[in-house]
Amino acid sequence: MRRFLVQLVRFGWLELQSCAFAIGVFLGLAVAFVVPLPVARYDALLVWCVLLTLGFWAAGLETWREVLVIFAFHALGFGLELFKVHVGSWVYPGEAWSVIGGVPLFSGFMYAAVGSYICQAWRRFDLRVSHYPALPATVVAIGIYANFFTHHAIADLRLPLAVAGLWVLRRCAVHFTVGDARYRMPLALSFLLIGFFLWLAENLATLLNAWRYPGQVEVWEVVHTSKLGAWALLVTMSFVLVASVKAQEGRLYHVPGEPHVTR
Repeated sequence: MRRFLVQLVRFGWLELQSCAFAIGVFLGLAVAFVVPLPVARYDALLVWCVLLTLGFWAAGLETWREVLVIFAFHALGFGLELFKVHVGSWVYPGEAWSVIGGVPLFSGFMYAAVGSYICQAWRRFDLRVSHYPALPATVVAIGIYANFFTHHAIADLRLPLAVAGLWVLRRCAVHFTVGDARYRMPLALSFLLIGFFLWLAENLATLLNAWRYPGQVEVWEVVHTSKLGAWALLVTMSFVLVASVKAQEGRLYHVPGEPHVTR
């Protein structure tokens, strides 16, 4: 039991460090929500998130390749935001200079925070994956992103895409280190767990009035649990982007025969 508790604390501490960028974004949201600012809230948040990104790079917490991937995820997220706001899926309350099509530019950093988390976790947990099918996983990730747009016009393929993702990743495991022990878990399970915590973060973000779903405009309410699945699918996209960088760095695949403890 003592060993289990020590490892749990170590794991929690590494997770907390990996969430540093996301924590920074939420600190900015909290301050902007509570403290009166001399500029529009979304403008201040944009400046804050840019400074966070530059600070992480300058401090060596993220490589230039990782920063480029994070900005790519920012661009993909912002494109999705433009479309979703246009069709009325959610709204951003408040005015600002840094708003395009009803979407503040800072919003892409919330997606970038997911990419930053994966990059940080990769380093701090010494992550590797085994049996990772890069091409099929990329195809599924592209399908997931496209479905966020197309399901407004044609059938929602979220469930078939989730099944396809599970099939593609059925043999894939993520290997990670906590303390002096090596562990592994199914990669698809890690996506679901991250998606759950992103759903919790989304509840906090909407409570801080970062954005609001139609049912939250008048009175805040808990985000529907169906969004948990959407976040898990979105994690698949971000993982594929980060994995492409780790493959170039030679830090993607698990070395067969490496000792591990199954959990």
